[in-house]
Amino acid sequence: MRSKKRVRQKLIMARKSIEYPTEGGVCSKSMIVEVEDNIIKKVQIIGGCPGNTSGLSQLLIGMEIDEAIRRLEGIDCRGLGTSCPDQMSKALSLLRNRK
Repeated sequence: MRSKKRVRQKLIMARKSIEYPTEGGVCSKSMIVEVEDNIIKKVQIIGGCPGNTSGLSQLLIGMEIDEAIRRLEGIDCRGLGTSCPDQMSKALSLLRNRK
């Protein structure tokens, strides 16, 4: 019985979400991400180019957080020094490090 309780607590603790307001002048305004056991389960990007944000959202679902961060971090758009994908990597980094 004790081990079942421990497993239930682990499952509850493994689910995280964040609403991240973007920075740096990118087209999207905010990003909402839900993760369970380090796997991205849901992505919603508010604002931005509909095709790109929808595509990015669909590609990320099912991916591990660290892999997504590795692929997206540092992508630049129009010389801004950031982009919607880079902002997503920042949101995911914050989510990963959240206790």
